[in-house]
Amino acid sequence: MWRPGNCRCRLDPALLFVCALRLAAQVEPSDLSYHLAPAKALSHLDRAQITLLEKLNRADAAHLSRLAKLIVPSRWHLDPLTYSPMPLTVPRLSSQPKAIVVDLSAQVFGAYESGNLVRWGPVSSGDRRHQTPSGLYHLNWNARIRISSENDTWVMPWYFNFCSRRGLGLHQYTLPGRPASHGCIRLLLSDAKWLFHWGEGWTLTPDHELLQHGTPVLIVGSYDFTGTRPWLKPAWWTRGVTLPAAEISSLR
Repeated sequence: MWRPGNCRCRLDPALLFVCALRLAAQVEPSDLSYHLAPAKALSHLDRAQITLLEKLNRADAAHLSRLAKLIVPSRWHLDPLTYSPMPLTVPRLSSQPKAIVVDLSAQVFGAYESGNLVRWGPVSSGDRRHQTPSGLYHLNWNARIRISSENDTWVMPWYFNFCSRRGLGLHQYTLPGRPASHGCIRLLLSDAKWLFHWGEGWTLTPDHELLQHGTPVLIVGSYDFTGTRPWLKPAWWTRGVTLPAAEISSLR
């Protein structure tokens, strides 16, 4: 959680006020809980509620109704960061102006600025046969629309490559509520578009030699294809994601 030491604004009253507002938005209400509900019973929800369900259930709107049950919060319309299973602060990332962390086991990403979470969302990583490899990567180059070189029917909007050697990227595509990609990290449209503009790519020399890495992308953990999807367990949300210290330290 947020700690006073993580906010470098002790001498500026205006910045202190901004930090106080941020803290208030991120404190999880004591009565916030989660439960399972039949998907067909949620047809009355508004757009903002459906957007939240997309994040919580790792499925886009088109796939939500296809799921038997959905994880549902007891309270709606709170600050989006309140619902995050990713840590709100990661002190070991405080030296990184920007960093992206993807937890494969929970199928979720977190975008951090100086160790503070600024956005989170669901992902769909590689399926059982094409599992996304964990490790430290960096954003390289991006394209508004990318056509896969492997299959020209795969159209990937808001594409940001993070592994040129294997052709892996973050991009918008369908999220069915489980890992289903060919190795890339699929995102919701809103998240893919946001990361496309927020992330920083590599810097190359005129001879195309690497001059500076782009935003770090740390992919951790592995998905259990034989177990129950953890986010569908109400009790799991009281714990959320615990990031491995050793892997996080590799970014420093």
